[in-house]
Order: sequence, then C-alpha cells, then structure tokens
Amino acid sequence: MPDTPEPAIEDDNEPEADVKQRFREALERKQALTRSGEEHADARSKVRDAHGPVSAKRTFRRKSG
Repeated sequence: MPDTPEPAIEDDNEPEADVKQRFREALERKQALTRSGEEHADARSKVRDAHGPVSAKRTFRRKSG
C-alpha cells in the first residue's frame, strides 16, 4: 500500500484553496472600492484650517449662587 498515493489529502487542500481564493477576490474588491475614493485626494482642499486662531484660553468660573 505505500505505493499508492492518498487522494484524500489532496481533496482536503482544495476546499481550503477555494476559500483562500474567495477571500483574495473579496479583498481585491474591497481594495478597489477604497482606491476609487482616493482619486480626489491629490487636489487641494478649499478648507485651509479647522478653525481660526484662538485669542485666549477659556477660563471657567464657579457659579456663585
């Protein structure tokens, strides 16, 4: 019997390879969607800063009554 190969081992690897292939395809689709949103990233934004300069640090006082 050592002369005959065991086909059961090869059959076990094929479903695993199929799952890996499906995951790769799903990842490629996900990355394609991400890349499609990056096309405008090279353009300059109209918004320069999040907000203007802060004039002074805010002080908080306790309410006295």
